[in-house]
Amino acid sequence: MREYIIKFLHRGLVFGGFGPIVVGIVYLCISEATGLNFSGKEMLFAILSGYFIAFIHAGASVFNEIETWSPAKSLFLHLFTLYITYIFFYLVNSWLPFEPKIVLLFTILFILIYLIIWLIVFISVRTAAARLDKSIKG
Repeated sequence: MREYIIKFLHRGLVFGGFGPIVVGIVYLCISEATGLNFSGKEMLFAILSGYFIAFIHAGASVFNEIETWSPAKSLFLHLFTLYITYIFFYLVNSWLPFEPKIVLLFTILFILIYLIIWLIVFISVRTAAARLDKSIKG
């Protein structure tokens, strides 16, 4: 398990820096499009949040490599980790209003989009594996 914790931390550190870059671009676009100016506190929270979201998102990819976990357990823990991370930072930064209907809609959309992405990944991997098997036997 130590190996997976190290991978989680390494991936998080490597890719965490992309979060603040994305936040900076989004805030620049919002500022240019709307004329809004953001306070230093808002920018600091956004940059730190972007870093932690990217850190956890990248690190959580290790869940799929833990061979002692079933695919269902891996999928659920990955989904749960990402959902908790996103909902927490979205609410703390007021990127998402703290209203039950909005949070419920976000939750439904998050789960649907997550499952669609993983279905596409699953089909792609299965198709690539079938092609590889066919070329080996071929």
